[in-house]
Amino acid sequence: MADIAHDTGFVEIADRCWVARFEFLDVNVGLVGGDRGLLVVDTQASEVEARRVVGLVESLGVGEVVEVLNTHEHFDHTFGNVVFAERYDGPPIHAHEDAAAGLAQTGPALQRDAAGDDTDPHLSDIAATRILLPTETFSSAKAVDLGDRLVEMIHPGRGHTGGDAVLRVGDADLLFAGDLVEESTVRHGVPGYGTDCYPMEWPGTLDLLIGLLTAHSVVVPGHGLPVGKDFVEEQRSAIGVVAETIRDLASRGVAARDALAQAQWPYPADELANAVRRGYEHLPRTSKTLPLI
Repeated sequence: MADIAHDTGFVEIADRCWVARFEFLDVNVGLVGGDRGLLVVDTQASEVEARRVVGLVESLGVGEVVEVLNTHEHFDHTFGNVVFAERYDGPPIHAHEDAAAGLAQTGPALQRDAAGDDTDPHLSDIAATRILLPTETFSSAKAVDLGDRLVEMIHPGRGHTGGDAVLRVGDADLLFAGDLVEESTVRHGVPGYGTDCYPMEWPGTLDLLIGLLTAHSVVVPGHGLPVGKDFVEEQRSAIGVVAETIRDLASRGVAARDALAQAQWPYPADELANAVRRGYEHLPRTSKTLPLI
């Protein structure tokens, strides 16, 4: 797999498919080229960061942006939307319908928190960003014609968020996976179990994603280095263990507040508080045994 250093610009990892990796949050931005123009996968965490991305795109000299995909609602993948809309005269900005709705709800609240936090200079840029919601949404899948190649936007299910989307570039055997797959050393390879995750559904979502891969596929995570099918399968196994452990603990009446201390986990327990809380919330009543609280 390509060894992409931080803040060095776009690196071509397959035919007319590029990735730029940024030190802030170890976030990736993808780029797919066709005869009609370029599709950008995720738009960075603020207008300031997005303008850097636009400069890097234009330094490649391979075309203008005609399509944008937000892989999910989180700010580090969507807050640059307005910059691409203004620079390229309003290209369609695609996202799953739940991601668009989620950004409308969570984006302003996140900005209010960022405005009162001076621990990182990036936060003032995040707070000052003009949020632009996706303009085109889909519920299951959508094909986009880039001229001489067709790419597929697919919602394989819920996992990192409720509106996760991936981009499959079939002719290049490449998949942009968003944060459904996590490689980043910033998080030590632990998947992003945030406050809006779906830990019980995530394993099945990755099963569908893995079904889109071949033995030679390149998978670009939302954060970190590109990986292969074997990596995704290993991560799916660990995410599956998290889900099954939550299910087992609940079935034995272990309270959610005690669950982290009552089992062996494939990831550090302090990274799984949201996974356990959300997992218990999402389990059907029939899979729980009293007492649970």
